[in-house]
Amino acid sequence: MTSGEIYRPFGLLPLFFFVLHTLSNWPDGGWPHMLWMCIIGNLLIALGILLRLPLPIRIGVSWLILGLGLWLWFWVLKVGTSLPSVLAHVGGLVVGLVALSKVRADRNTWLYASLWFLAVQQLCRVFTPADLNVNIAHRVYDGLEVLFTTYGGFWLATTILAALGLWLIGLGLQKLWPPGSTPTTSAVNV
Repeated sequence: MTSGEIYRPFGLLPLFFFVLHTLSNWPDGGWPHMLWMCIIGNLLIALGILLRLPLPIRIGVSWLILGLGLWLWFWVLKVGTSLPSVLAHVGGLVVGLVALSKVRADRNTWLYASLWFLAVQQLCRVFTPADLNVNIAHRVYDGLEVLFTTYGGFWLATTILAALGLWLIGLGLQKLWPPGSTPTTSAVNV
């Protein structure tokens, strides 16, 4: 293992966080909770590390960063939290950042992360209950109805804001870990 490599079993940590979060939410609706962007971000990071693929790591980290503030605001401050939730949001981000420091950032990650969001959101629209509103797939978030009178307007605004946020996150990550500044190629040396 060289200095540019991550110990591959390190990828088991975000996989564990993903499974633990899913199992802990099983009594409250079960599997739809694994489709939240932050939670599925752990799965992406795990797969990226274990399969030596940089793109899933980059997408997962981008969504965990973007989702951290939303999780704190909409969940932790209003509902509370649990160890599995903290591990998935904070632990997954820490593992992802360590992995990202090895695979480096990429200019186009924001675009791939945005397309990933649209795809997952469509899955949520079809397969998750409307009352959970996973990834805002069904309706305007509670309390924001005064700003958005239609779901379409809310969806468009949040999708644009998410893409902008992902782009800004990408710029920041490129400053920390510029693309091509390490000898790793398209495959992750993890």
